[in-house]
Amino acid sequence: MRKLTTMAVACLLLTACTPPQATEDQSAHIWATRSGEAPLVIAHRGASGDRPEHTLAAYELAIDQGADVIEPDLVVTSDGVLIARHDSYLSTTTNVSDHAEFADRRRDLFGRNDWWVQDFTLAEMKTLRAIQPMENRSDRFDGQFEIPTFEEILQLVDRREAQCDCVIAIEPEIKHPEEFAAAGLDPLPLLNAALLEHGLYDENAAVVVQSFDPGFLIRMNAVAPVRLAMLYSSPDEPGYDMNGYPLDVVAQFADAIGPNKALLFNEDGSDSGFVADVHALGMDIHVWTVRDDREPIVGETVEDELRALYALGVDGVFTDFPATAVSVRAEISNR
Repeated sequence: MRKLTTMAVACLLLTACTPPQATEDQSAHIWATRSGEAPLVIAHRGASGDRPEHTLAAYELAIDQGADVIEPDLVVTSDGVLIARHDSYLSTTTNVSDHAEFADRRRDLFGRNDWWVQDFTLAEMKTLRAIQPMENRSDRFDGQFEIPTFEEILQLVDRREAQCDCVIAIEPEIKHPEEFAAAGLDPLPLLNAALLEHGLYDENAAVVVQSFDPGFLIRMNAVAPVRLAMLYSSPDEPGYDMNGYPLDVVAQFADAIGPNKALLFNEDGSDSGFVADVHALGMDIHVWTVRDDREPIVGETVEDELRALYALGVDGVFTDFPATAVSVRAEISNR
C-alpha cells in the first residue's frame, strides 16, 4: 500500500457531518494524531449502544450523532451476498430461534451448536429481525429491523452524503474470510465489486478495510487499491507479534492497526508506547472499543478514558456510543 496518501485521506474523512450540538473547531487544538488532525469517531457496529447492532437504524443514528465513520462487520450468505453481522452464527443477534421453519438448520460448527449464516440465503435472512445481544442494554427495539446487506449500507451512505454534501466514511471488517473462502464463499471479490460499484475502489476513497486475518489483508493488498487495517487483540509474544506477523511486517501490507485499547496502557495507566511504535512505522491507529456502559480501563468515567486515548494520539476510536466520543472531542477541540 502507498502510505503517502494516509494524511490526505484522514483530512478527507474529517469532513464528515456533525450535528449542530456537536459542532467543533477541530483546528483549534493541536492533536497528537499522525496527521495532526482530530481523531476520527468510528461508530462500532453503528450506534450499537442505542439500537440493535448492524442495522440501518444503528448506522443512521450514528451519522446523526456525528460519527465520522460507520463500521459494518461483513459475513456471506449461502447465495454469496455480503450482509452485516458480527458473527457467522445467528442466535445472539437475530430472532432465528423464534422461526420454527429453521429449527432443523441448527448444527455444530467450529465448536458451537447454532444457526450459521452460510446455511441461509439472503431471502431467508431477510425474514429474520435483529435483536440486542449485549447484556444490560435495552431490548425495546428487538424484532423491528431487518438484517442489512452491504449494498444497502452503501446506498444509505450515498443517500446521506447527498443530503449533507459531506463525506461519510466506512470501515468494513471482514469476518472469518478464510472460513468463508473454504466454503466457496470468498468475501474478497464480493467486497471488491461492491466498492468498485460505489466509486470506493481507490486509495483516496473514504474507506478502510479491516480484518483480524493477515492472510486476507495480504490477498487484498495484492489486488485492491484501498487502505487496509490489521486488527489486533493482544500480543502473542514480545515485539507485537500478530499471528506470526511482527508489527514491522504488518506495515508492509497494512496502512493502520486496530488494537484492543488495553494494549495502549501499562497496568498503572501510563502510556505503553504502542501508539508511538505504530506511528513510527507510518501506520495509523484505530483503537477499540469504548463503551459508555462498561467500566473504563483508565480514569473513573468513559469521558476520562476518551480523553486519555485522545491524548495518546490515536487516529480513530471505535465506540458503541458515538455521541459521547464526539462530545469529548469537541470539548478538547474548543479549549
